[in-house]
Amino acid sequence: MSPVSSNPLFLGLDLSTQQLKAVLLDKDSKIVHEASVHFDRDLAHYGTTNGAISGPDEGEVTSPVRMWLEAIDLLCQRLKDDRIDFGAIAAISGAGQQHGSVYWSNDSASLLSGLDANRTLAEQLSPAAFSYPKAPIWQDSSTTEDCKRLEDEYGGAQALADLSGSRAYERFTGNQISRIRRLHPEIYDATAHISLVSSLIPSVFLGQIAPIEISDASGMNLMNVLTNKWDDRLLDICGGPTLREKLGSEPVLGGISLGNVSEWWVKRWGFSPDCIVAPFTGDNPATVMSLSAPGDALLSLGTSTTFLLSIPPASTPPKRFTTSHLLSHPTNFDGKIAMLCYKNGALAREQIRDRFAEGDWNIFNQLVEKTPPGCNGILGFYFPLPEIIPPNVVGEYFFTTSLIKTTVKPPLVADMPPPSIHPRAILESQFLSIRSRITAILPEHSPPLKRLVISGGSSANPVIRQITADIFGMDVYVSATKEAAGSGGALLAKYAWWKASHPDGTFEDMTGGEAMDVQCVAKPHKEISEIYDGLVSVYDACEEEVVQLWAAKNSQKA
Repeated sequence: MSPVSSNPLFLGLDLSTQQLKAVLLDKDSKIVHEASVHFDRDLAHYGTTNGAISGPDEGEVTSPVRMWLEAIDLLCQRLKDDRIDFGAIAAISGAGQQHGSVYWSNDSASLLSGLDANRTLAEQLSPAAFSYPKAPIWQDSSTTEDCKRLEDEYGGAQALADLSGSRAYERFTGNQISRIRRLHPEIYDATAHISLVSSLIPSVFLGQIAPIEISDASGMNLMNVLTNKWDDRLLDICGGPTLREKLGSEPVLGGISLGNVSEWWVKRWGFSPDCIVAPFTGDNPATVMSLSAPGDALLSLGTSTTFLLSIPPASTPPKRFTTSHLLSHPTNFDGKIAMLCYKNGALAREQIRDRFAEGDWNIFNQLVEKTPPGCNGILGFYFPLPEIIPPNVVGEYFFTTSLIKTTVKPPLVADMPPPSIHPRAILESQFLSIRSRITAILPEHSPPLKRLVISGGSSANPVIRQITADIFGMDVYVSATKEAAGSGGALLAKYAWWKASHPDGTFEDMTGGEAMDVQCVAKPHKEISEIYDGLVSVYDACEEEVVQLWAAKNSQKA
């Protein structure tokens, strides 16, 4: 049976750090089934903690590639046990944890193309298909030396960010490749192909090495983020003259057909031979595809805070900064995604709750609501962990904002502010940091953002929802789905299938410009938003002073 002729299903897989998840959508983009394999629990024999293994070198964090293959085998068995009709799956796509890399051996091509349907993926591909059995993942921080070399040789952090979208980060793939080449040249020389986590899975479905998708390629420090092509100078610095061949073709758009599933999938699991395999993207871009539409922004309020902003094509490209990331858009060649990441998210908020609200969110919320917007002229900064934006700053800082317009520098508060102010102050500080950077990132004359979709644990808090709406001046929405990356992957699968009959259609044409299952939970109060409009420049002045204070403190230590 051809899946197109009946009720097609679309499979989205999300290979995250801790588990492999499957989301199945029907032709109306409704979730009809979910399944997962949890690495620590279901595949405990690999000895991972939260899906990863630390060491042996300092800062080194990897995952066993064979574990991921075994997870695919087990996930398919669970879908079969749940009576999923594999023959109805019209297309497959998905997401992978960003930055992670997989190293294929010279035997990989023949092993992928010659899979025996009577045997599992894991037993046929591991270890022979890989030159390195471990995959360095995004948590790895062992490449500081390689990052420094990349920035030094390219002309500095800003020059690298202007070209690749980001300064050199330890977790970025180009620096991971550089480290393996530097410390393990025998492994690097024995590597025929290098995949991202996101291109590993379609390679297994196709029976041949899949190309890397443009949005996930943005997290490698190897691609020109404006042309979406590999940059020869970056390739040479990180991997020498053979890296281009190891990476394969230029990065490809998401939502296209790479071909159909290999015979192994048809014979072993009953997939249709017509089932399309589309490129997989990174987990953050996949989340953008499922939870937002053009003109929307995403704010993830988890352990860390992540802000994602989809930027449509413009005559002037978005600015690039050393404290943020610019990614290519999965389905729009000239579109971009801006990303801001902060370490001090939920942890910092919870510390304030515990110190000043008796560890009770209800008391925390009451204190927020009792404190007027602007905290009676007090602005606070809370960095229990070394922050990313602004870089490396630690500590707490408080300013009297009402005096800034009449003084050269924002005056520090001499005494600790009243305890009741801190719950509102930390929310204002965290969100004003993001708000102050939106205008700088967006191209000139960009239309105003329409709505803000929030996710993560704090998104369920009604008071946080409202203050978010007020500070950003936008309607705030939440999504019903907990599997945003997998759902985004399933939508990309559907898009690849849909384009066969709509070759000129866009992703937004297919979705009607709407995000999946989002509902409005807060609207801004105009008079309060105007107060925050006036505080953005005040926040910038105070943050600049914080950076100078931190630098002075460090110079004294030195």
